[in-house]
Amino acid sequence: MPVDTSPLFEPLRINDAVTLRNRIVMASMTRNRSPDGVPGEDVAAYYRRRAENDVGLIVTEGVAIDHPSAVGNAGLRESAVPEMFGEAPLAAWKRIVDGVHQAGGTIFPQLWHQGVMRLANSGRYPEAESMRPSGIWGPAGRRTSSAADYVEAMLPPTRPMSDGEIADVIDSFARSARNAKAAGFDGIALHGGHGYLFDVFFWAETNLRDDRFGGDMAGRARFAIEVIRAIRREVGPALPIMFRFSQWKQQDFDARIADTPDQLGEWLGLLVEAGVDILDASTRMFDAPAFEGSDLSLAGWTRKLTGRPTMAVGSIGLSKDLYERPSTREGIAASGLERVMARMEGGEFDLAGVGRSLIADPAWAVRARTGEPFKPYTVEATRELY
Repeated sequence: MPVDTSPLFEPLRINDAVTLRNRIVMASMTRNRSPDGVPGEDVAAYYRRRAENDVGLIVTEGVAIDHPSAVGNAGLRESAVPEMFGEAPLAAWKRIVDGVHQAGGTIFPQLWHQGVMRLANSGRYPEAESMRPSGIWGPAGRRTSSAADYVEAMLPPTRPMSDGEIADVIDSFARSARNAKAAGFDGIALHGGHGYLFDVFFWAETNLRDDRFGGDMAGRARFAIEVIRAIRREVGPALPIMFRFSQWKQQDFDARIADTPDQLGEWLGLLVEAGVDILDASTRMFDAPAFEGSDLSLAGWTRKLTGRPTMAVGSIGLSKDLYERPSTREGIAASGLERVMARMEGGEFDLAGVGRSLIADPAWAVRARTGEPFKPYTVEATRELY
């Protein structure tokens, strides 16, 4: 029997300010297609096409905040990441937002600072020093997909961020959020996972600070808390703030910040209290159990512990995790939505974040509604922007 996907197409109201037309979210995916930080007409068409095909919320690729160290080469090809500052990028984003709105969609930018993942002397501002909370990229010898030469270059310790540098980055997030609101975006998304700047403050193995930005969970979360509060002051009480977090890191696929549900609840409670409205629980497989003794996913525990709207993301619509492929050229078969709908109807999450499947097929949401077969994901699809 065909799976009933109608719950995916129910609207969701956030903060009495934004109504999503359905529960399908285009998850943030780096594209590196914005030379000099300016997203062009091809990028505008890429987002508009997904909105035209019934995606409820589009979260953009990571967008550089107004700080010279925000992005560079993070183990990928040389950066062509869009920016959320400057006359030309902001005018381009205004056109993109208008196009998405004309297609009936909703769009948040994902504000991004790569932190320790940025390779020194790279990006549009190679003279900028990369920001490391404690001067540490991550532990050596852990399970990672990063190239060996990149890891070798990143492992030597550097100096920790100063208090002044931390304050500057916080201010940069706030300015960029203000710019995003002025461009017409419907909310703000923050990338707080995957080993980037927020995440290495959270992670005890990379945050060895003995000041107010380190120590226990409350201290390690303080940087994120101050960014969230600064953004809330800039955008007002209604504009939704979405926060991506993860246990796994690019430095260590098996890393954990919270070893128990209680620890997870403490961590996420701090973010919610600071002003987060939507929690984006990033895992490599969306329904993997988060803790021993329970079948609940990370999104499921997040929803249970916080009561806030929660998004599950991680290989939705695909048969396997990206990093389970034996070859970088092998495609990944499409998967049905039986598991997604079972978890959603069980109350584990409110939103389904779809990444690679929406690169492979702009009409993925339409297929989910009509029951048409899904397309497989291939490496070739990542080289196209359509």
